[in-house]
Amino acid sequence: MLDPVRAKLKMVGTTAGAFAGGILVATGLDWTAGSHAAVLQTTPRPGSAEVRPVAEMSEAFIRIAESVTPAVVAIETESSGGGEDAENPRGRQRGFPFPFPMPEGQQDRPEESSGSGFLIAPEGYIMTNNHVVAEADVINVVLSDNRHLRARLVGRDPLTDIAVIKVEGGTFPSVRLGRSEGVRIGEWVLAIGNPLDLGTTVTSGIVSAKGRTLNNLIGQSAGANGRWAIEDFIQTDAPINPGNSGGPLVNLRGEVVGVNSAIASPTGFYSGYGFAVPIDLARKVGDDLIRYGRVRRPAVGIQVSNVTPEDAEVFKLQRIVGVVVQDFPPDSPARDAGVRQGDVIVAVNGQTVERVGQFQRLIATRQPGETVTLDLIRYGSRQQVRARLTEAPSQPAEPRPARQAAAPTASKLGIAVSAVTPELVRRYELEGSQPSVVITQVERFGVGDRANLGEGLRILAVDGQTVPDVEAFRRAVERKRAGEVISLRVLLPAGEGSIYNVRLPE
Repeated sequence: MLDPVRAKLKMVGTTAGAFAGGILVATGLDWTAGSHAAVLQTTPRPGSAEVRPVAEMSEAFIRIAESVTPAVVAIETESSGGGEDAENPRGRQRGFPFPFPMPEGQQDRPEESSGSGFLIAPEGYIMTNNHVVAEADVINVVLSDNRHLRARLVGRDPLTDIAVIKVEGGTFPSVRLGRSEGVRIGEWVLAIGNPLDLGTTVTSGIVSAKGRTLNNLIGQSAGANGRWAIEDFIQTDAPINPGNSGGPLVNLRGEVVGVNSAIASPTGFYSGYGFAVPIDLARKVGDDLIRYGRVRRPAVGIQVSNVTPEDAEVFKLQRIVGVVVQDFPPDSPARDAGVRQGDVIVAVNGQTVERVGQFQRLIATRQPGETVTLDLIRYGSRQQVRARLTEAPSQPAEPRPARQAAAPTASKLGIAVSAVTPELVRRYELEGSQPSVVITQVERFGVGDRANLGEGLRILAVDGQTVPDVEAFRRAVERKRAGEVISLRVLLPAGEGSIYNVRLPE
């Protein structure tokens, strides 16, 4: 059976041969002499144009493997306790990325774990995944030349799944870090690892997608740490298997563009695609861990959501891209700079913003104290503000309460509302005294349910008009026609504000 690299090279060779053959047919080359039917020479000759692209790609893979693999290490950890990791409640599993469980019967003892890593500096600094070293009491590193060294933990960051460890013993080979911002979908990449049971492994594939969030794919957040978790993964079909997590994802220039972190699989083994932390983010996290022992996380002070088609209609956007400003924590730099609820941020320092994960990453790669320029659209008017970043709290905030579904209702929105009463204040632990109505029921699979409206949300305004009582809310909703978008300004039980733009059914 062909390995993945040879299989792909064979495919490239076939494609190149077919392409070259098409050129020959089109230009009339290599036709036999005489008046008989022309015969095309289709067998590639050594050194011919058909073979050269395949040989060049093969040589590129070889050069990359030879230059990068000496800096890729195997990591084995030991822990005195068998308890679960606080950041990974599923517990550690040998050489396997969070949050995907190993197949039944294939878990190793929780006291041992393994993975890969790569040297990022000749002084012995090694980058790997947080989940590889999360509970380690002892960290052992095996270099490509089979040297076994004891490593110390420099720092780790559960929110990005990045950690840095260090070995001593002279000067070490190290990788060359590239830029993940310029990575393109369809670009060839190599995933390199050093599983203890196998040794160095190199697999190839392409970048399948960018900006992936694991909760969109498997229904849960990889970081599982609330609002400060950053998910903006590079997706690749280069095979990644247990023990490879923490290894580098490398482009055809031999530059590291990502840190292999997870695979999506129902069995625990490779089944089509894996995920890597972009190196632009990993580099910033690694630099902070080396310099400060922790990540100094910058904060612009806003809560955002992805733009929906309904948002684009309400906010007069030409394209369905950007992030909608929903609310501000106390002492928000963005609010102080003039950003308002409902603004749509479309660029940070001139770099286009299309989704939440990308916006988070663009902010996260900066440092507290830096000033960023935000391009935003305010109901069709493009504006620009400058905000000075602060440092985010070291402890992640508590996640919002999960919404609950309830019995059917007759409202166009599929919800029932009530005046705020002392009993409802106690039931939903409501905060704030603004005039409003509170959602008490949500029709399952209804419009409100699909828009993530839930019990305990307080509706402050409809289409910009306050709704101090149930009758005012009813009139505001009834004015809307089927198919129109209704804009709700709501207050969450914990006192945070948000905007829900919902399209009524036809």
